[in-house]
Amino acid sequence: MSVHNPDIKRVTTHTIQELKNKGEKISALTAYDYSMARVVDAAGVELILVGDSASNVMAGHETTLPITLDQMIYHASSVVRGVKRALVVVDLPFGSYQGNSSVALQSAIRIMKESGAHAVKMEGGLEIKESIVRILSAGVPVMGHLGLTPQSIYKFGTYAVRAREEAEAEKLMADAHMLEDIGCFGIVLEKIPASLTKKVSASLNIPTIGIGAGPDADGQILVFHDLLGINNEFKPRFLRRYAELHTVMKEAIAHYVDDVKTNDFPNEKEAY
Repeated sequence: MSVHNPDIKRVTTHTIQELKNKGEKISALTAYDYSMARVVDAAGVELILVGDSASNVMAGHETTLPITLDQMIYHASSVVRGVKRALVVVDLPFGSYQGNSSVALQSAIRIMKESGAHAVKMEGGLEIKESIVRILSAGVPVMGHLGLTPQSIYKFGTYAVRAREEAEAEKLMADAHMLEDIGCFGIVLEKIPASLTKKVSASLNIPTIGIGAGPDADGQILVFHDLLGINNEFKPRFLRRYAELHTVMKEAIAHYVDDVKTNDFPNEKEAY
């Protein structure tokens, strides 16, 4: 049974901040299409991320890098049409904001205008500060993303836990405070030590959303297809499966195939 607050009619960035202020955890999930967004929204999730992870789970790519801005807008538009309550945040995809703040602003504006989403998310710290500032100056809310940043996978060469070493942990802390100072409304912390998450979250006024970052972030996010076991091959330590839909769906479809083959479907009641 959901324990979400029915009094919150529409979640905004202000709502997310209020949840942190009163110590209530923030629930977040990804969604990539209209039908699934309706389910996630109705279940009471506060924040829906239209993640560039669509590149993996929807298109079958090895990394998040191939997905385009046009494709992100398509997925975001589909999600927005299915959402009545949650805050919808959209990933700016690789190549749409790094290195050129003018391009970054154009990308963010396209997402907001063409999809109807409520905010964008960007990976990185000091190296993308100029792009974030420019987007914020246009009135577009921005969520940061630190730790393991999948768009930089070829730079890191591994999906291992980030910021275990002191120097990288100090940089992450500095980047987190920089993101808060310039006006980001929240930060995703991905796959970093739980002790660092606790320290960062306690030192910031804005909320943190963790994935593989321990229990002390102000909220948690998982990929929809992972949580429900639709993708049954991805089994990281941080993932808790709440269903095994790959098995359920496969068995249901196999049952359908059998019924068609044996002429059991459709029966007389299912015919006109």
